[in-house]
Amino acid sequence: MDSGIGIMVCIAAMMVADVLDGGSPVAFANPSAILLIFGATFGATMASTSVKQFMTFPKLLGLSMKPRVSDIGAIRVMLVKFAERARREGLLALEADVEAVEDPFIRHGLQMVIDGLEPDTVEEILEIEIESMQARHMKGIDMFAKMGGYSPTFGVLGTVMGLVSVLSNLSDPSGLGESIATAFIATLFGVGAANILWLPISVNLKGKDQAEVSERRLALAAILAIQAGDNPRIVAQKLRAYAGSEGEEGEATEKTTSGAPIAEAA
Repeated sequence: MDSGIGIMVCIAAMMVADVLDGGSPVAFANPSAILLIFGATFGATMASTSVKQFMTFPKLLGLSMKPRVSDIGAIRVMLVKFAERARREGLLALEADVEAVEDPFIRHGLQMVIDGLEPDTVEEILEIEIESMQARHMKGIDMFAKMGGYSPTFGVLGTVMGLVSVLSNLSDPSGLGESIATAFIATLFGVGAANILWLPISVNLKGKDQAEVSERRLALAAILAIQAGDNPRIVAQKLRAYAGSEGEEGEATEKTTSGAPIAEAA
């Protein structure tokens, strides 16, 4: 599900619940609380990662708002066709077709096979590429997870700061209730931002990472099968079995990208 839709549903549910309880969403428009929660959370995130890593925030946020689609079905068909041609004409016959492959991971793997590298070497190099991609992805995933931890803490800090201000002005009891309510808005923003924005985005990006890793491992299995000269029908069966074991969903409606979206942003 698109993260943007989920976030809007959460916010709308909170606003409607507040109105039903006799409240007003306008009461939450507290500039000081917003500045403290978001400004301090961003600052702490930069301090715990790096400014360079934090600069990927807009790209990662945009990525999380878009549904990930992947044409895994088309990839399987393409790899089975490569297996058929390789078995019929030999691995060198694939060289002209490999140059037209958009996915750099598949193109690199097939090129190593054509160049005559040992199967163990091909597998090792492609596994390293997958692990490297995951490491890059985890930087962005971990950044949003950290923000989900910092945000509630700063919310409590903002509430304490507000209560200190309230206690220093007890001489005016008429506005005491309103001042206390305003102080607790910081906690609301802190906990709300963590559970509506940062943590769901982190989980969303992790799901996209896992889907991309599954696709690459499926491609790796196919490349090794092609190199081994397996019967194309056996290759197709292996790919279907591997996709099923990885919990593939919606293959007919998805379209793959040529690289690693999260990695590009990171």
